[in-house]
Amino acid sequence: MKFRVERDVLADAVAWAARSLPARPPAPVLAGLLLKAEDSQLSLSAFDYEVSARVSVDAEIEDEGTVLVSGRLLADICRALPNRPVEFATDGVRVSVACGSSRFTLHTLPVEEYPALPQMPTASGTVPGEVFAAAVSQVAIAAGRDDTLPVLTGVRIEIEGDTVTLAATDRYRFAVREFLWKPETADISAVALVPAKTLLDTAKALTGGETVSLALSGSGAGEGLIGFEGAGRRTTTRLLEGDLPKYRTLFPTEFASVAVIETGPFVEAVKRVALVAERNTPIRLSFTSGVLTLEAGSSDDAQAVERVDATLDGDDISTAFNPTFLLDGLKEIDSPFAQLSFTTATKPALLNGRPAADAEAVEAYKYLIMPVRLAG
Repeated sequence: MKFRVERDVLADAVAWAARSLPARPPAPVLAGLLLKAEDSQLSLSAFDYEVSARVSVDAEIEDEGTVLVSGRLLADICRALPNRPVEFATDGVRVSVACGSSRFTLHTLPVEEYPALPQMPTASGTVPGEVFAAAVSQVAIAAGRDDTLPVLTGVRIEIEGDTVTLAATDRYRFAVREFLWKPETADISAVALVPAKTLLDTAKALTGGETVSLALSGSGAGEGLIGFEGAGRRTTTRLLEGDLPKYRTLFPTEFASVAVIETGPFVEAVKRVALVAERNTPIRLSFTSGVLTLEAGSSDDAQAVERVDATLDGDDISTAFNPTFLLDGLKEIDSPFAQLSFTTATKPALLNGRPAADAEAVEAYKYLIMPVRLAG
């Protein structure tokens, strides 16, 4: 095998594919990146039996072939190369990498022992890359990180016709985002539970393309997989077993109090007041007509109090939230104004964005956050 490729193109492709390499490979060959040169294209692939990644770039191919090399070492080398074209050539069980005055020789891994990458499921539809990345970011923050509860570490993808709904929860908050897409068939209906970390990494990586193709498997080849493709990159991942709790009934539709606060000042106030909140302790929010009062700390320790302007429709209400969870939601509503809707002080509050103080709330993204019960 012998080929020539631009350094930046190669470094970007290697870095992306190498992200999927397992930290502790179950087999030595799975620490490798598979490079395949043919038809003026260089493809790089990684696989750990759960997630596969494949990227293709243009290259000048002199001799076609396939080789397997240490992925992390190749990524480190590519990052350090000068900005000159890179030449690869195989010589028996070695690969030479030349770039400007730099020369590296790498040992190859046995290609014949490398497992076949899973077959990409049939494309189900497409969505603009930026829409997909934003939606995944908004929802993935609410996914759990406790691997002993694998169902809660996933993002639920529900497809009904031209509408896709993403949902995630860690039992303390629940995030839901809806968006429109272009399905391959108008009556498509599907549900999948995808590992949140893999989905988030994939969505970020595919924003460079105009569209992202989602491929959900039915029965037969590719069963239990979901695939994503865009900008010359494709990823597949195994689905999680199980499903999230039925969540639609958790989101209230009638409220006793609705508060609207300018998002920027609200975020800054939460950050400041949270400075005195010890680990896992809440900040207290008290809403009255025209004012939101934020408090944290106790009389035995540091205390903080801050007030920001707020409009309140309904009864005065006092509650408390985990400041990290509250800030996560405020960051993702991506709106000039935040709307917090309450049924009672002890039941979950619904956070939405508002484009203006007197506008309707944006219903496409909903963030439900559990209050923290205060002692006494």
